[in-house]
Amino acid sequence: MVETDQFRYELNSYDEPLKELRSALDLDNKAKKIEELEMHMEDQGFWNDPETSQKKLKELKALKDAFTNYNELEKLRDDARTFMEIADEENDTSIIPDIEELVNEFKNLFEKVRISTLLSEEYDNCNAILKLNAGAGGTESCDWASMLLRMYTRWAESKGYTVETLDYLDGDEAGVKSVTIQINGENAYGYLKSERGVHRLVRISPFNANGKRQTSFVSCDVMPDIEEDLDVDINEDDLRIDTYRSSGAGGQHINKTSSAIRITHIPTGIVVQCQNERSQHQNKDKAMQMLKAKLYLLKQQENAEKEAGIRGEVKEIGWGNQIRSYILQPYTLVKDHRTNAESGNAQAVLDGNIDLFLGEYLKWIHRTPKTT
Repeated sequence: MVETDQFRYELNSYDEPLKELRSALDLDNKAKKIEELEMHMEDQGFWNDPETSQKKLKELKALKDAFTNYNELEKLRDDARTFMEIADEENDTSIIPDIEELVNEFKNLFEKVRISTLLSEEYDNCNAILKLNAGAGGTESCDWASMLLRMYTRWAESKGYTVETLDYLDGDEAGVKSVTIQINGENAYGYLKSERGVHRLVRISPFNANGKRQTSFVSCDVMPDIEEDLDVDINEDDLRIDTYRSSGAGGQHINKTSSAIRITHIPTGIVVQCQNERSQHQNKDKAMQMLKAKLYLLKQQENAEKEAGIRGEVKEIGWGNQIRSYILQPYTLVKDHRTNAESGNAQAVLDGNIDLFLGEYLKWIHRTPKTT
């Protein structure tokens, strides 16, 4: 049967990549690690330290998920082949839609698992702290920042991640001038690190009385939520610490006391802010944690530059260095300028469907050779 031959050929082309994927997942070592963790959990006193036990549980779940996903891949492939045999033997074309569904499900899961194997850098498994800053353009840019905030929130929710607002500053008329959120979930930083840079919007602005097309920019910064105490020396004399009152859309973030904290690291110009915690002391601790992470990443980047091993896409984040354009007028297109990945369904992207761009970036940085 022609239809089954096509599906069979398509599935067969995955035989070797599936073996490579199993090797990349390192399932044998994962099995040993699972056994060690489960034995450790039986130790007396394991649950006495809730923070450590929760980390171990999280690690165990990630290890088991790798097995679950790989086993599901093999099951989908085998089920599809069984259906093909039945269709051929009985010359039954009514099964073809079921075969197509199984093959597509297999391909989608294969891509998802393959992308997960690329999350191998030091802090990829961490939660992500994502900050948006509206650029020049006034209300239009503030509205664009709120659209991006919605996009990342919708993406996070689709993954089962949770979102906390750490800092929020309303736009003067609409939208948001700046916002910092923490996205909590396995590999959140690994996926979202690709979003660091300038995002460009082209549309007919609803805030322009003349109905002219307008271009707006928003910068996005992403850093891992590193829970460990990083070995970063910070001179107190290099810091300017300001307190201010919290603010936020709809009042949900408003705190009438000046408990929000802004820390400026004068030598680098790095600014971190937090207003989410219950007390000024907690906000300061969180802001210091964020500052240490930023300085740590900056040091890593400087070391990489000195060794001439930095990847080509790493550059100063600034206006004109947009990583992605979102064009809504006169046509719809979202294009990443690093990977050339693009989607004609701009609304779906703005609704949080950004996996195409995250995945293409991960593949791109793993195949981009380091300069020498």
